[in-house]
Amino acid sequence: MKFSTFALLIFLLIAAACKHDPDLTAIPDDPQPPVPTAGCDPDTVYFVNTVLPLLQSSCAMSGCHDAATARDGVILTDYNRIMITGDVKPGNASDSKIYEVLSDDGDDRMPPPPAAPLSAEQKALLAKWINQGALNNACTDTNCDTLNVTFSATVMPIIEANCMGCHSGAAPNGGIRLTNYTEVETIASTGQLIGSITHASGYAAMPPSGQLSDCQISQLKKWIANGKPNN
Repeated sequence: MKFSTFALLIFLLIAAACKHDPDLTAIPDDPQPPVPTAGCDPDTVYFVNTVLPLLQSSCAMSGCHDAATARDGVILTDYNRIMITGDVKPGNASDSKIYEVLSDDGDDRMPPPPAAPLSAEQKALLAKWINQGALNNACTDTNCDTLNVTFSATVMPIIEANCMGCHSGAAPNGGIRLTNYTEVETIASTGQLIGSITHASGYAAMPPSGQLSDCQISQLKKWIANGKPNN
């Protein structure tokens, strides 16, 4: 009787010590919507506005880290999955697996070739978001500036955050690259850029993660209406 009790105790201790990986596909969608704020603080990196579009366009695609593929058990389609499967440590970017992998410049870097790696600016934004607490936050810019629209300060940041993950590297989607002024201007001149981002009939709806904000669409339209200057 004593032996049986002892054996049972040992079994329970071993079972308690064992750690099983969670069923990643069973992680629920975000139980609560992101915390919104009116107006965007220029010193804050917002998950919904910046981080999610970046990860969805660069990583959460078919064959990589969408829910269906979940390569290496990593799903980067929403806040909960990014936090859990990306092993995000709020306040500590250097110890967060997702930042380590996306910052790797070696053979293990992500996104893998032929996709283009994240830019230094994009890596810095991801690190800043994590170091600021990796919050599920969002902002609504009530002061949409459509007067001072420039390619370098307005248009290219929108493209980088929402489009360049798919439209860069050696094998861009649809053969369309959007990594510099000439490439963006060429697609804008054909009408394809506005047709896609407004989800117009006959055009592929872009970005696949969801339509750009009304402000972003207005800014891109304004840049085109101004003659698509390289400013």
